[in-house]
Amino acid sequence: MAYKLASDNLIEACVMKKYYRILMAVGLSLAASLAFSAEHEVQMLNNGSDGFMVFEPAVLSIEVGDTVNFVATDMGHNAASIEGMIPAGAASWTGLNNTDISVTFDKAGVYAYQCTPHAMMAMVGVINVGQGKANLAAVKTAAVSKKTSFVTNQDRLDGYLAQL
Repeated sequence: MAYKLASDNLIEACVMKKYYRILMAVGLSLAASLAFSAEHEVQMLNNGSDGFMVFEPAVLSIEVGDTVNFVATDMGHNAASIEGMIPAGAASWTGLNNTDISVTFDKAGVYAYQCTPHAMMAMVGVINVGQGKANLAAVKTAAVSKKTSFVTNQDRLDGYLAQL
């Protein structure tokens, strides 16, 4: 028959208390990060304050961990990241036409996005995530090529990027 010494019980209690504190700290950290994340709404519109075929707001500044809900207010639109115009290592996204899509931004930087069916009309938007704009120069360089495909509103993307 094995006997436990009182000192063994004391050590076991201290170890359990330590693990409990670690678990509580991790849980509180996760809860705090969720509590401070925000949700933002961007509408996909046929007509808006910047003209026809627009996202509103077209320029948005958010924090890392925030979610943007792209709302198909008018039919015929989607929201999709533009290849080469998001931070390196960031996840790209492509929503379905006529469907809302929610995107959570976990990496700081500048993200340019478009409505794929109306990209030639410069239906684009820009989101700055976090305080830094480390990839802004790369996005501006990529924008030079992108805007050659616009048949209308050729300066729209440049104007949005200038607001950052």
